[in-house]
Amino acid sequence: MSSRWLRPEVYPLFAATGVAVGICAFSLIRNITGNPEVRCTKENRAAGVLDNHAEGEKYKENFLRKYVRNKHPEIMPGINKFFTDPKY
Repeated sequence: MSSRWLRPEVYPLFAATGVAVGICAFSLIRNITGNPEVRCTKENRAAGVLDNHAEGEKYKENFLRKYVRNKHPEIMPGINKFFTDPKY
């Protein structure tokens, strides 16, 4: 029975599932630890609604967002430039 599931054809499925679980875990941990709207402790929940704009801005403007802000949205810029720029 175990050899039925451990065939080499199933490895990409395991890899895709592992990546999906990793992304979900990253998102969950990031939101629990860093999101200003998520409060896990009883003391923080008792505080009610806070107007904490600085903390929300810090959460929103993370490293990845700052890095890609001024980048042109291309997957392969070298190939795109080769096929679209008339100089080549």
